[in-house]
Amino acid sequence: MARKPRVEFAGATYHVMCRGNHQEAVFKDAKDNERFLDTLEEVSERNGWLIHAFVLMSNHYHLLLETPEPNLVDGMQWLQSTYTQRFNARHKVWGHLFQGRYKALPVDHGEYFRTVADYIHLNPVRAHACDLEKGSLGDYTWSSYCGLMRPAKRPGFLSVKRVLASHGLADDASGRSRYRNYMKRRILDILHSTDPMKADEQWQKIRRGWAYGSDGFLLRIQGVLDSAVSGKRRDSFMGEEMRMHDEQEAEKLVQHGLDLFGLQEEDLKTLKKGDDRKKVIAWYIRKKTSVRVEWITQRLQMGVTSNFSRYIRAVGESKQGPLWKLKSQMTI
Repeated sequence: MARKPRVEFAGATYHVMCRGNHQEAVFKDAKDNERFLDTLEEVSERNGWLIHAFVLMSNHYHLLLETPEPNLVDGMQWLQSTYTQRFNARHKVWGHLFQGRYKALPVDHGEYFRTVADYIHLNPVRAHACDLEKGSLGDYTWSSYCGLMRPAKRPGFLSVKRVLASHGLADDASGRSRYRNYMKRRILDILHSTDPMKADEQWQKIRRGWAYGSDGFLLRIQGVLDSAVSGKRRDSFMGEEMRMHDEQEAEKLVQHGLDLFGLQEEDLKTLKKGDDRKKVIAWYIRKKTSVRVEWITQRLQMGVTSNFSRYIRAVGESKQGPLWKLKSQMTI
């Protein structure tokens, strides 16, 4: 199966998540949790990472981390391999600990960053990993929320200011109190919901997306991805990433064809659906990208898709005449 790309750039923020192999535990007791956090602190120091939020569950973990330098891949390789070695040595086992590759979702600033931090901090509530009748979310030790609320228990590597600032709060008694009250309201949303994942409509985008942010942010990530695709095999990437890449490339080919044949955008509306110039542009897009037939026919206003194969075949098989001349121009 094709892999999702690793988008790396200076100053990137990621939601990183990984589960245990076969859904098995990666943290069997408090000592394992402590050892992972020690390893996380080491990798943060080695790579200059800023850890804004984290939570450790029995069989997976979540991180919200920032990389001032583009070094996510090297750092994550060291983190997981080092912790695996330490886990295996302690429990006298061997083999893979984590399930395949970790997920790393590039995250935008502002509300998007805030949503991911909430998602991470509320994970123990959704998983019923803390007893809210006897205590509070802050009693769940293996989360940055505990350290955020209680500075005395805050790990040295944890940077809380950006999470609080995303709510317009400061890292002081007043800011922490207001954040605690905000989280209490979010907890009630989850407890009153029939499906905890539906307590926030944005959470599905975090779980299933490949980047999380504004349209401008996604275009920026797409630009980084385009550079990666040009230097690697296409089958290193997955559907959503390649769909966006190919549609962007197809749009460039549309503009190239319009310029080449002296057409304007509005001409697409008035030309015949089977105009030879449209056929040639469509043929070239089909040849150079993997965009859907529906995208091409709608973009070039070519009518129903049932005629598309005939149009493409006519251009491809042309050896002389008007179609061949237009095709020759397009491929120069």
